[in-house]
Amino acid sequence: MIARDLRVSVRSVQRWRRMWDEGGPRALRSQGPASLPRLSEKQFAQLEAELAKGPAEHGWEDQRWTRCVGRP
Repeated sequence: MIARDLRVSVRSVQRWRRMWDEGGPRALRSQGPASLPRLSEKQFAQLEAELAKGPAEHGWEDQRWTRCVGRP
């Protein structure tokens, strides 16, 4: 199933299909971010540096990030 493979809702896939049917591939092109970033340039740089260290550096067992809340 497409939704499962992409890890999105079935409704999203249905919406994308409807957009494709109505406007072809151009209808699926990104419209850009929905809002302005809330992080400053300095905060982005800090985030990028921490992400570059990888999950294991932050206490996770392997190199997979998780959506779990809280510490590993």
